[in-house]
Amino acid sequence: MPSHRPLTILHVAAPAPAGGLESVVVDLVGGLTALGHRVAFAALLGKNEAEHPVPSRAAAGGAEVNRIVVPPRAYRTEFRALRALIANLRPDVVHTHGYHADLIGGLAATRAGVPWVATVHGFVGGGLKNRFYEWLQVRAYRRADAVIAVSIPIRDRLVRSSVPAAQVRLLANARAVRPLLSREEARRRLGLGGRDAVIGWVGRFTHEKGADVFLEALALLPDRSWRAAVIGDGNDRSVLEALARTLGVADRVNWHGMVADAADLYPAFDVWVLSSRTEGTPIALLEAMAARVPIVATAVGGVPDVVTSAEALLVPGERPEELAQALSAALSDSEGAAARAEAAYRRSATAFSPGEWLDAHVALYRRISRAGGA
Repeated sequence: MPSHRPLTILHVAAPAPAGGLESVVVDLVGGLTALGHRVAFAALLGKNEAEHPVPSRAAAGGAEVNRIVVPPRAYRTEFRALRALIANLRPDVVHTHGYHADLIGGLAATRAGVPWVATVHGFVGGGLKNRFYEWLQVRAYRRADAVIAVSIPIRDRLVRSSVPAAQVRLLANARAVRPLLSREEARRRLGLGGRDAVIGWVGRFTHEKGADVFLEALALLPDRSWRAAVIGDGNDRSVLEALARTLGVADRVNWHGMVADAADLYPAFDVWVLSSRTEGTPIALLEAMAARVPIVATAVGGVPDVVTSAEALLVPGERPEELAQALSAALSDSEGAAARAEAAYRRSATAFSPGEWLDAHVALYRRISRAGGA
């Protein structure tokens, strides 16, 4: 039998301060390092992001971190820095995450003759500019040695867009079950008191995440014996706060902003809501499952591949009235909600545990790299 030598893997991303993509990258570099591989992380950062938290989290997981800090749209500078890093590191594989890294890092890898794999975490759509970037991104994938789709809809879209089916690997995200705060401590940290039910929402304030749909659903709830805890931030925050005032729910919504280790706080919630318009395999959903929190979610993207009606209440996307009905049902039927939450926990601990997920990445790296079975 061949002995498998450790691999050298370079991950590349232009991370936000927090989010699903960022959690996946941190979990990957930490898990691969723990398996004995040499893992480097190139973070493409803006000039005001030198103290960005994600590279620090990756370093804590054992990755060799390289912060590439450049002015806006300095793509050639980023490209040259990545080429120099690849030449020095001599990785077996370059693994990119997100359209920025896919375009710059993918080109740097192929120009250097290093196998390139990209993970497609999701498509956000939106305006003409975003759609153009996604078009460029998908065209670039045709040059990749492998493309990881985190959900069936993403895989199907890639194949329809002429990315060779043989290069596309379906590999859903994973998330380890971790120790959590108690309900009391989680609520204390969020500053939540009283006996009202707490409805949780966690995500970025962008169109695809549907925070506006969530607020519209809150306004349709038949009573006000609840509080909403919204964890996240983004450019749309002022717009969403104004919407909450217009809908008459501003006095019931707590805006907590970005919170470090937000997954630890899920026990504060009586129900957690995903109101997205589109998704890949949402890390926040896996976190809610691992926290045994009752879930109400829109059945978009890869969500139905993660949970069924046995584990969550699912509704169509962009239907605030149906989201409100599901929320009312979850809050009024505590026994049924608890049973679904327990089923979701069991599913998260089996179908989405990180061991097989990491092994699948390593097997893919070996298949496409010059290391092969050595």
